[in-house]
Amino acid sequence: MIKVAVLDDWQGIAETAADWSPLRSRAEIKVFRQSLGDPDAMAHALAGFDVIVAMRERSSFQEPVLSRLKDLRLLVFTGAKNAAVDVDACTARGITVCCTSGERPSPATAELTLGLMIAVARSIPLADAEMRAGRFQERTGPGVELRSKVLGLVGLGKIGATVAGYGKALGMDVIAWSENLTDARATEVGVERVSKDGLFTRADVVSVHLVLSDRSRGIVGAHEIGQMKMGAMLINTSRGPLVDQDALLAALEKRHIHAGIDVYEIEPLPADHRLRAAPNTVLTPHLGYVSGEAMSYMYGQCVEDILAWLDGVPVRVVNPQVEA
Repeated sequence: MIKVAVLDDWQGIAETAADWSPLRSRAEIKVFRQSLGDPDAMAHALAGFDVIVAMRERSSFQEPVLSRLKDLRLLVFTGAKNAAVDVDACTARGITVCCTSGERPSPATAELTLGLMIAVARSIPLADAEMRAGRFQERTGPGVELRSKVLGLVGLGKIGATVAGYGKALGMDVIAWSENLTDARATEVGVERVSKDGLFTRADVVSVHLVLSDRSRGIVGAHEIGQMKMGAMLINTSRGPLVDQDALLAALEKRHIHAGIDVYEIEPLPADHRLRAAPNTVLTPHLGYVSGEAMSYMYGQCVEDILAWLDGVPVRVVNPQVEA
């Protein structure tokens, strides 16, 4: 019987999010609730497993780990692509890599972005904490109305375009910038294309919606944050390293801006991390894509991937040359 490891189930939902019963008669399944940590710890914990199911980019599978997983034959990750997996190294070692389909468009990240915008604007977490502490309005200041404010989108892909629609529904003026944004795309979404400097100087709310790459890493840095209006909001539900962490912390600690943050350079975020104590923040633990509907869809396809591979007809294969 093969051994299957399901990784990084931080919320403890993997086993109930999908029907694993067709697989249990053919495989021994172990679910890992905690992050496995560094390459040495990962290699030790995953020794002897034939199949690994990786949740998005929570664990990294590069050559130093892959070279020590002698029994690994199938690596399944959720999502259509995963920058944390070295597919070429997997191919060289004869490891089949499968993904889950991006065919189900999910509004989860865009909806969380909207939630963070409103939570920051109206100090909802603080207000809730104050109510539970027995106080009423004593320590909760007045909120900010979003209507007629300027929403600046860094990136105008599927999620950015959805957030643009939410902003317009709130009566906000929406502007956008990215290195590859065209006038045609901006017109299609119904927003104004502006320069990068123009976005950061004009926006009352900046929301980041880019894919992390070497080119986009740190794309919101000290210069950009320094251009933001006093009291403006920065929302990041994309990837932590898109925003320069030191510059963000400096601006927060000076109370220059407010922030709603869902993603971090290190995840899970260490308990003693400075962001946890930073003022003017609403923090969520990378919940953007984590909805019940999305997780059920992804884990369901992970089960399909493993069963199809066991039957010799793998699906959603990222490196088909292994199967050739």
